[in-house]
Amino acid sequence: MAAIESILAAGQAEALAGLTDFLRWPSVSSDPAQTGAVRSCAEWLAARLGEIGMEHAALWETAGHPAVYADWLHAEDAPTVLLYGHYDVQPPEPLDLWESPPFEATVRDGKVYARGSTDDKGQVYMHLVALEALLRSAGRLPVNVKVLIEGEEEIGSPNLEPLIAARREALRADLVVISDTTMFAEGQPALCYGLRGLAYFQVEVEGANTDLHSGAYGGAVANPLQALSVLLAGLKDDRQRIAIPGFYDDVRTVDAAERARLAELPHDDRAYAAALGVDALSGEEGYSTLERTWIRPSLDINGIWGGFSGPGSKTVLPARAGAKLSFRLVPDQDPDRVERLLRADLERRCPAGVKLTITAMHGAWPWITNPDHPYIRAGGQALARAFGREPVYIREGGSIPVVTTFAALLGVPVVMLGVGLQGDRPHAPNEHFALSSFHGGACASATFLQELAAP
Repeated sequence: MAAIESILAAGQAEALAGLTDFLRWPSVSSDPAQTGAVRSCAEWLAARLGEIGMEHAALWETAGHPAVYADWLHAEDAPTVLLYGHYDVQPPEPLDLWESPPFEATVRDGKVYARGSTDDKGQVYMHLVALEALLRSAGRLPVNVKVLIEGEEEIGSPNLEPLIAARREALRADLVVISDTTMFAEGQPALCYGLRGLAYFQVEVEGANTDLHSGAYGGAVANPLQALSVLLAGLKDDRQRIAIPGFYDDVRTVDAAERARLAELPHDDRAYAAALGVDALSGEEGYSTLERTWIRPSLDINGIWGGFSGPGSKTVLPARAGAKLSFRLVPDQDPDRVERLLRADLERRCPAGVKLTITAMHGAWPWITNPDHPYIRAGGQALARAFGREPVYIREGGSIPVVTTFAALLGVPVVMLGVGLQGDRPHAPNEHFALSSFHGGACASATFLQELAAP
């Protein structure tokens, strides 16, 4: 371990230079104009994997953006680890809110600022740093390693499941390691054993065949924007519970022991609210903030439109209105069943005079595993050694659809070895990654592979 630590410490400047090079690619998977940049980033990554000593580095083509694969498979009688991540990133807009260019990595105050720095290029690259250090120090890896880095995670991974299914034999492993989650707090490592799922919808309400003068038609013709507002308001009750009939029927009850463990975590509601700039928190009655975001389902309106919103006044009765809705789901909820329940509820309550259209955008299943699994505990030991502090075991409120895909198609456990921070601003301007997390994560990755090789 000491040899690896010294190699990693000596190579920190080189590691940062490599990360900086990785971050310069505007690999925005959702932007057709950046298709070339996405491919160039994938080619760069494949070449880098070959440079550090990984074998069979190549692009695996899909119907969309390519995935990057490499392996090293010479550790007899040792486990095989599949390292997964993504090299695509969110759009950088709004650009005027960035303090430095989003694709020119800038280090200040011990953090590297760039789009993708924490989600997920920084957390991908720390594994490459670990692999290179192990190969340099011993000429071999302690376990067998396969690397799969996709280019479509930020658009819902539409081609990943077919790729895994087609390449199932090549991807066979004893466990999957993903670093796309966060530590509980700065300096406090965490291992995530549960993620919420997702069901995302667009709801549209259409009335007359054109916008109308509200003086001439107001009070006689249904207003789509008002109808939509009524429909959306009825989705929750005054206790902030989702009011869709049958919605909670499949929600798994969390036992008292787990709730007690969550209550012991050092969370401060006042500090949490202050960091967000709000004077109060809100959510389902009877549950703490961590419980609301980790173990309970939620519903949010992510966007709404219709009518006139420009400067001044315009007395218009809009012809149509719409909204984006996202549900975060918990075990054992099914995104498809949530869609059926939502449709039934909105169609039942939709007023006369308007047409309702509901479009399912995408979904993801919730995921949970046993936090006492030996592989997860090995991850905890690695984090403790790297960061000098025992990790806490947590759930997270976000969704990583590939986790359930790997569990279903490969039938192996998944270890979430993430070291980002909630305040790193992923998906927002001025995204950043603490260098302490980057270098500590590389150390944890190397140590984890060594832990897996131990009897």
